[in-house]
Amino acid sequence: MNGFLLINKPCGLSSSQVVQKIKKIFKAKKIGHLGTLDPLATGLLVLALNRATKFSNYFLESDKHYDVEIALGTSTDTDDSEGDVIFKSALSPNEDEIMTSLLSFQGDSMQVPPFFSALKHKGIPLYKYARRGEYIKKNPRKITIHKIDNIKITDMTCKFSISCSKGTYIRSIARDLGKKLNCGAHMTALKRVQQHEFRLSQAKEIQDATPKDLITIEKAFKSIDSIKISKDDTKKFINGVEFKYQESQRDFVKVYNDDNEFLGLGEVNKNFLKHKQLV
Repeated sequence: MNGFLLINKPCGLSSSQVVQKIKKIFKAKKIGHLGTLDPLATGLLVLALNRATKFSNYFLESDKHYDVEIALGTSTDTDDSEGDVIFKSALSPNEDEIMTSLLSFQGDSMQVPPFFSALKHKGIPLYKYARRGEYIKKNPRKITIHKIDNIKITDMTCKFSISCSKGTYIRSIARDLGKKLNCGAHMTALKRVQQHEFRLSQAKEIQDATPKDLITIEKAFKSIDSIKISKDDTKKFINGVEFKYQESQRDFVKVYNDDNEFLGLGEVNKNFLKHKQLV
């Protein structure tokens, strides 16, 4: 069984716990996820099983889409509702102020990751330092917020949808929104609804997932052009030997042999084709 499995992660489970549950159900030798979700978060968790794990990197860089809920007026040490309250404010920004501040996050910016994160310092995750009272501040990292929409503001609660680049921390957006409004804020709910072309609507509950729900490796790359190569070129392709290929306008392709068997992904560079990743 090789392929990608889309799971609707419930609140309360870590991504690693979901991986272990599916590994046991599917008896998979290799399994990994394509982007972690905190225990508080819900929604789409993409898993790669067995040979599909070799293709995970092609999706780790993809954009992600979330539905978010933020509570204004209170900050926590984790920037979400699981942490301890460290700041409260009596300020009540109006709807226009909240809307303007939230939309200002769109575009490119430098974001400071939260203290409680899986990023590492000297080989140790930041959250382990934070749990013992050591708060390690990482350097800001470039992120891109492509779009914020479906905004709904009720009292001191703000709900919205967001499309963002890899490495974006929604908890940091909540924290920074509170700073912009001088009232504090923290994230209270997060649901991932899309990653790459994988959508939450396609996902299964953990207990309902079966091998029939696996997305094949080649189907996962359905938006990439396909080519067919000869028997002689197939040997070269498998052995990692570059060979002449005429259609140089394509730089990344799915490669099939004469029998229409999927061989893997190929890369075209200056009229030469070689394998990028074999199945």
